[in-house]
Amino acid sequence: MDNKRDHKRTPLKVQLRIDHPLHGQMLVTTRDISESGVFVVIDDAQKLLQIGEVVSGQVQGLPIPAPVVQMQVVRFEPSGVALIFQRED
Repeated sequence: MDNKRDHKRTPLKVQLRIDHPLHGQMLVTTRDISESGVFVVIDDAQKLLQIGEVVSGQVQGLPIPAPVVQMQVVRFEPSGVALIFQRED
């Protein structure tokens, strides 16, 4: 299988708060991150999220508040969901 990724993934395990318009706040753990997105570990991700949906997220546990970013659901795996960062133009 060819790897067609534009950006290299970096393993990173941090707490991420996801704000969902229907389900409210979810505290999840990241698996890896790249310049374009992040993979988060979520049980039953396909029951909570839909492809194309936009959610906001903020890294937790830092000494100062992290920025809140918009992310779009792009892919599911058995262990979680891939989200791409929405760019502000």
